[in-house]
Amino acid sequence: MTRHTIEANEKPILDIFCDKYLFSIPSYQRPYAWTTEQASELLDDITTACGDAGDVANASPYFLGSIVLIKNPLAPQADVVDGQQRLTTITILLCVLRDLADAKIGQAIHNYICQTGDPIKETADVFRLTPRERDAEFFRSMIQNDAQTKSLPDARQYSDARARMVENAAFFREKLKDVSDERRRRLTMYIAQRCYLVIVAASDQESAFRIFSVLNSRGLDLSPADILKAEIIGALPVDKQDDFTNIWEDIEDELGRSRFAELFGHIRMIHRKQKMQGTLIAEFREFVPSRKTPANFINKELSPYAEAYEQITDKSFVSFKHADEINRELTHLSRLDNFDWQPPAIEVIARRRESPEFILRFLSDLERLAYGLFLMRSDPSERIRRYGKLLGSIQAGDDLFAAASPLQLSDDEKKSVREALEGDIYKVTRIRLPLLLRLDELLSGGSAVYNQPIVTVEHVLPQNPSVGSKWLTDFPDPSERERWVHKLANLVLLTRRKNSQASNYDFVEKKEKYFAMKAGVANFAITSNVLKEKEWTIATLKQRQAEIIGAITQFWRLD
Repeated sequence: MTRHTIEANEKPILDIFCDKYLFSIPSYQRPYAWTTEQASELLDDITTACGDAGDVANASPYFLGSIVLIKNPLAPQADVVDGQQRLTTITILLCVLRDLADAKIGQAIHNYICQTGDPIKETADVFRLTPRERDAEFFRSMIQNDAQTKSLPDARQYSDARARMVENAAFFREKLKDVSDERRRRLTMYIAQRCYLVIVAASDQESAFRIFSVLNSRGLDLSPADILKAEIIGALPVDKQDDFTNIWEDIEDELGRSRFAELFGHIRMIHRKQKMQGTLIAEFREFVPSRKTPANFINKELSPYAEAYEQITDKSFVSFKHADEINRELTHLSRLDNFDWQPPAIEVIARRRESPEFILRFLSDLERLAYGLFLMRSDPSERIRRYGKLLGSIQAGDDLFAAASPLQLSDDEKKSVREALEGDIYKVTRIRLPLLLRLDELLSGGSAVYNQPIVTVEHVLPQNPSVGSKWLTDFPDPSERERWVHKLANLVLLTRRKNSQASNYDFVEKKEKYFAMKAGVANFAITSNVLKEKEWTIATLKQRQAEIIGAITQFWRLD
C-alpha cells in the first residue's frame, strides 16, 4: 500500500533552485499572467528588504509566499499546483541578473537557473523550471538560455503568457542595467540567501489540491473555478490535459472571469437542487461528477451550460425561430433582483436548444413563476426549494406544463399573486420597476423597447398633495387617498429622475409639464394612457386598476 506524505518547509531560494527540485508547470494551470506591475512590486520589495549596507547573511529575511507541489520525496520532479507566477518571475529575475553580471558571477547565477549535466552519468543540462508545455520552448530560447535577455524581442508581437514573460524580462533589465555591479551582486546574494518560500509538497495529487484549496480559500485572486480547474483537468490522462485546458480557457475567455466563476454555482445548483449548505468547492466535489468523468463533464456540461449562460446573461439566444421572443423573456427575468431562476433556464436552453418553441413556452411560464414568487414575498429559501423541484422535474422528463408541475402556479398561489397585484405595489420597492416595465410591454402589445439609462416610477396622485391643491378637492377623504396612492393604477414610468416639486402639480399641469413628451417621457404605454385622461379621480383609478389587473391576470393565467 502506497503511503502518501505531506511535507512543509521554509527554505531560501538557494535550497529551492537546486538539484533537489525540478519544477514543471502542468498544462492544466492558468497561463503565466504577472504583469510589470506585479514584477515591479516584487523587485521593489526585495530591493528595499536587501538594503545597501551590512552583511547579507544577517539581513532581515524576505518571505515570498508559499508554493504547493506534487512531489515524490525521493525524486526531484515536482508538479507546481500553486506558485507558478512567483517561480516564473523569480526565474526571469535571475536570468536578467545573470546576463548583466560578469562571466564568473553569471555562471554562478546560471547554476540556480539550470541544473548542470554530468558527462560521466551521461545526463544533459536541465532547466530547473519548465513552464506549461505550450510555452516551455519559448521560455528556454528567449529567457533561460545564457545571455538571452541581452537582446530581447519586442513583446508586442506576442500575446498572453509569452508577452508577459518578455515584458517582465525587459522591465527587470531596464531597472537593473544602470545599477552598479556590486549592488547587483548584493541583490543576487540576498535573493539566494535571504528570500524564503514555504514549500508544501504532497506525494499525491489529491492531497496537493486539498492543500491548494485551503491555502487559497480566502484569496481574492483565485476563484473556486480555478481550484476546480486544477482538480478536473488534473484528473484527466496526461496526454489529454492540454487539449481540455484549451477548451476550458476558451470558455473562460468567452464568458469572462466573473461570469465563469458564477457559472459553477449554477452548475452546483443544477446537480444539488438545494440551497448551499457548505462551500461551493465542497458541494461541487460531492454532487457534481466532474473528477470521476472529467472529459464528459467538460464536453457535456461545462461547454453547453456556458453557452446557455452566456446567451441568458447577454439576452443573445440565437435560433431559426422565436429568438427575439426568447430574448425578450430573458430581459423580463433579468430585471428581477435575484438569479435563482437561472439554473432551470440554463438546463432547458442547454438541453432543448433544438426546440425554440419549447424554450419560449418554458421561459414564459418561468417568468410568471419568478414574478409570482417575488410578489408573494417568498424568501430565498422558498425560492430555491421551488427551483430545485423544477430542476428535478426537468431532468426527470416530466410534463412541465401540467397543472401539478413546479413550473406552474397552484390555485392558491394564483390567488395570492392577484391579491399582491391589488396591493400597494409602490411599497414593494424591488418589484415595482420590473413589474411596471413588464406591464408596459404587455399594454403596448409587445412593441415597447427600453434603452433609457434612467427609468423611474412616479405617482400620478402625489403622496403628499400641497395644501390648497385640486388634489385635495378631488380626493377629500385622506383614507381614500392613502388607499389608492400606491396602487398600480396610480403609477407611471418616467425616463428621468424624479422632481419632488413637480410631482405635486395638479393633474392638468402635471400632464403638460411633467408627463408630456416634451418634458422627456418615453413612449411608455402605461404613461401615455394617463395623458389621455381629462381628470384623475377615484372613478378613473378604479377603471384603470381593473383594466391593468385584468390584462396581467389574463396574460399570466391567474384566474
